[in-house]
Amino acid sequence: MRQTVKIMPGLREVSKRLVPVFLHSLLNVTIASLFTLASTGQTGLNDVHIKPREKGPAASSIAPIKEIGGALLHVIKADANLVLVPVSVTDGMERFVKGLSRDNFQVYEGKTPQQIRSFSSEDAPVSVGIIMDVSGSMANKIDRVREAVHQFCEIANPQDEFFLIEFSDEPHLVTDFTSSPEEVEKELVFTHPKGRTSLLDAIYLGLGKMKEAKYQKRALLVISDGGDNHSRYPEKEVKAAALESDVMIYSIGTFDRYVPTAEEVLGPQLLSEITEPTGGRAFTLQNVNEMPAVAHHIGTELRTQYVLAYRPNETPRDGKWHRIKVKLRLPGKFSYFRARFRTGYYARGE
Repeated sequence: MRQTVKIMPGLREVSKRLVPVFLHSLLNVTIASLFTLASTGQTGLNDVHIKPREKGPAASSIAPIKEIGGALLHVIKADANLVLVPVSVTDGMERFVKGLSRDNFQVYEGKTPQQIRSFSSEDAPVSVGIIMDVSGSMANKIDRVREAVHQFCEIANPQDEFFLIEFSDEPHLVTDFTSSPEEVEKELVFTHPKGRTSLLDAIYLGLGKMKEAKYQKRALLVISDGGDNHSRYPEKEVKAAALESDVMIYSIGTFDRYVPTAEEVLGPQLLSEITEPTGGRAFTLQNVNEMPAVAHHIGTELRTQYVLAYRPNETPRDGKWHRIKVKLRLPGKFSYFRARFRTGYYARGE
């Protein structure tokens, strides 16, 4: 599951196009859309659509609970025994695969297959926390950060809610939960980078704030240009809090390879180890100009995820970590498709 995605500079040269790919009668894949290239170097990233099978054992044997994203999440809130698993599916070019059905997925807890009780591919509202590095080293990058936040918020669901945390020597909640992303963007106008980097403290504060979130689907977006050098919370404690939170964590890192500091060297690995077990991902960029396009890509991912829900065959009450695995059930010709999901959950204790 460990994967740090590097956005190559050549990707920015992609222009708007439509590439039909005709397959056999079972599945039909087409390129649906491309992001518009911006003068700032915005990356073009496509979506892939698949027409799923209309019949299958899962479709005939499992009665849906709810098929609409918002309603599905409402049901899950009422049934604590259900485990919620957002899943992102991409092809070999990092395009999002849409149009899959319930019977294209198989969920395992440990080695035991689980029955998918509910399935949704709708754009459900999300509670989002933006965690932004405003340490001194961000001074020459802050304009790109503002544009990245704008790109991320631009494709938000109107029902989404946001909060903003800025961090340098210590983290501060700048904007409390709001359904208006413009309030977040307005605060960035007054940001003046200075100080050191309390990255771990900021993530910990964001996870704590997320306990007040309105929606079951939750995500943090961390934007930073370095590792941690000024936090009180230890790495181990922050990683544990991330696993317990059911919050997807995404990060955009612009690390300077020529700065010989320990935090710069370890920064990409640190963010990868925090984000990927939650079902999110760490983007490591070599060019700060790519930041807005990557933020747009992350926002699109949150809009296009599948949400699976299952009830463990034996409801655990042991307070332990239970590993989750999601496998795709597709013809061999689609073996290059990849599913990304959170790797497990902590069960409630007695």
